[in-house]
Amino acid sequence: MMKSLLVPLLASSTTVIVRAGWIDEDTPKHLRTTKSLVDGTVYDLVMSDEFNVPNRTFKDGDDPTWTALDKSDDDYSASGGGSLHFYNSTTVRTTPDGMLTISSVLEETSWTHYDEVEKEYTENTKHFKSGMIQSWNKFCFVGGIIEVDVILPGEPDIGGLWPAVWMLGNLGRATYEGSTNNLWPWSYDTCTREKQESQVISKCNNANHFGLNKNQGRGATEIDILELMGGDSNGPLPATSPPISLPYIDMTLQVAPGIPNQRPQSGAQPVRTIDHTHSGYATSLAENWYDNLTVAGNTSLNPFFYGTYLGETKPEEPVTRNKNQVFQADAVGAMKQLVPQHFKTPHTFRIEWQPGRGGRLDWFTKSHKKVDENGTISHIEGDGKGQDWEHSLHIPDFALDAATGSKIPEEPSYLIFNTAISSTWGFPYDVPDWCPKCYDCYDPKCTCSFNPGFCNMMKTGKVALKIDSVRVYQSKDDDAHDGQPHRLGCDPPEFPTKEYIKGYEYRYMRSAPFNFGDKHPLRKLKNGGGTCVADEDCGGGGVENTDVDESWVMPSRKKKSKEKKDEKEDVLDLDEEEEHTKGSSIRQSQSPLAHKDVKKVQQSKNRRLFNVGGNDEEESKGKKQLDKPLISTESLEDRGEDAKVLSNPDRKPKGECVTATSGLFGLPTPNAKQCKCNKGYTGPHCLSVEKYDDEPGAMELKNMKTLFSTENRANPYLTPFHVFLGGLMVGAFMVALVADIVVKSRKDRAMELTNMRS
Repeated sequence: MMKSLLVPLLASSTTVIVRAGWIDEDTPKHLRTTKSLVDGTVYDLVMSDEFNVPNRTFKDGDDPTWTALDKSDDDYSASGGGSLHFYNSTTVRTTPDGMLTISSVLEETSWTHYDEVEKEYTENTKHFKSGMIQSWNKFCFVGGIIEVDVILPGEPDIGGLWPAVWMLGNLGRATYEGSTNNLWPWSYDTCTREKQESQVISKCNNANHFGLNKNQGRGATEIDILELMGGDSNGPLPATSPPISLPYIDMTLQVAPGIPNQRPQSGAQPVRTIDHTHSGYATSLAENWYDNLTVAGNTSLNPFFYGTYLGETKPEEPVTRNKNQVFQADAVGAMKQLVPQHFKTPHTFRIEWQPGRGGRLDWFTKSHKKVDENGTISHIEGDGKGQDWEHSLHIPDFALDAATGSKIPEEPSYLIFNTAISSTWGFPYDVPDWCPKCYDCYDPKCTCSFNPGFCNMMKTGKVALKIDSVRVYQSKDDDAHDGQPHRLGCDPPEFPTKEYIKGYEYRYMRSAPFNFGDKHPLRKLKNGGGTCVADEDCGGGGVENTDVDESWVMPSRKKKSKEKKDEKEDVLDLDEEEEHTKGSSIRQSQSPLAHKDVKKVQQSKNRRLFNVGGNDEEESKGKKQLDKPLISTESLEDRGEDAKVLSNPDRKPKGECVTATSGLFGLPTPNAKQCKCNKGYTGPHCLSVEKYDDEPGAMELKNMKTLFSTENRANPYLTPFHVFLGGLMVGAFMVALVADIVVKSRKDRAMELTNMRS
């Protein structure tokens, strides 16, 4: 924390960028700045993780930046998300090749759950384990440039995996549906009485509680950097321009409120040109969608997913929503063609986020420029050689404002990496009537429910999403970019979250039976205490004197090999209802194969999507010429030096393996050794760099009181120095008091002796 005397200056600043230790020590110096591809100015690195240190774990309390979940993903009980996996933190780790690895495996998880509707205990089983890692309530930011190097999991022509790299506003915690209900994905700061009940934190609220600013519309906004749809479509999908086939990635802004009427039909591009009969009557009505969206390269507007209608909930769902709280959410985005190399080598995906009113979102992918004998420029994408950024998708704020009054997200947001397995994402859309719709790869009856080859792929045990690195850059100059200022921290005064989360902690916590030992949504960060044999298990030697948390011992993980399984008569059916189109799931079903028979609609050659009116000159140039938004023409610096370097001569020893002590007298434990961390490192095995915000958030600012503060704040702002100084003064006073009593006692005794002698 900064000294309290500096706080008034910081609080009065228009932009506070937290320069905390979020930067990985392994990030090369030449990658600590980047140039915006939109405004051409230099942005500074504010957060990075290279994942170079192997054997890092991310169980709750293991890492200062990330938390891997240990819970069921319960979307299946809401809007038909069909979640088939159990999130287990043991599937998330860093590997010797310098990658964050999120594995998806065939391992069964069973538990007993109390059904509040039926008033009875039921047995639940999921046959897949996978991983989700998130920086919720730890590292958050507003605006900037995000770059992620990714190797996608599985095989490109086998559908069924749902990996994603995305961001969510800190007021909602992904997979905790109580925290996102009627908050996701609102980005709306206008008081509209008809929408007030649907948006739980509305601008109409004159008395927002738990630290929220009054008359400010808030939400758990979502920006999807990428979501994979794998599989083999046997040719281009209908209604895509240019033609896109499986596999592809979605790049999407999820936003509410959505367009309520005359929405585009799934499986077709929005109808914006009206045909008329010879008598002059319109043959159809124009469909409403967002103007001025721009795509480039092998990218098409996604015609298979225009959003989610969140209707009244059913009794068995984990949240409630009545008829006055229903609303439409929109998915504004595009689909990008992939090639097999995306599943073999790292590829960089980039998004530039200029937040709030006047802002914009811009997705970029890498391509390899090629010029033929006629001088025609084309781009080869996904070959691993690309150094040229291609502007895949552009969403301007004015397009949102004109359509619904929503805005580009401005919420403090956190990063999420995960792989889901869902029966409504990339699974067979049409299954035979005789198919039992079960999802156990070891049960022969369930074969018809999976794509060909899916179970054999999963049985290899080699299915994993790999993240080579993640880096976040922000601008120091608010005037250099569109939109509102960039910020760091999960609890900025302009958009507070900490006090609200504390007031509704139960919404952000696991439910029974997974919540054993949970006192708060996040557990205390461990500082050493992991079992070890040698110093190498703790990141090396040379430890300083620091306290060791000895209350935790790393459990051993036993790998199960399951070659065969007894056939069950009663199979858990997570898709009992076929029509389940409305509910509380953050993420909704999307299946392009469901629309393979839909007749293609005519597409304008002008790739500027849905901007009413054509341009004959541009149309004559064909698809290669794109009506692009203004982008800096300066070339990006060559990043050929950006190779994975696992050795770092500047890397310090993180800790050592010592004999654990316990008990009142610190007696040694003969059969156990534990890690003891150097200063600046943390985690059970000291493998993570200690990171934290170095600026006070909204809740701290609210409670602090400084020497120069003129505000009438309730509580003083105390640092450890203040406590030490106060204790020293109290101690000195007590010593002086005792000394005075002793002196007086001696004087009185002397006087008594004198009187007795006389």
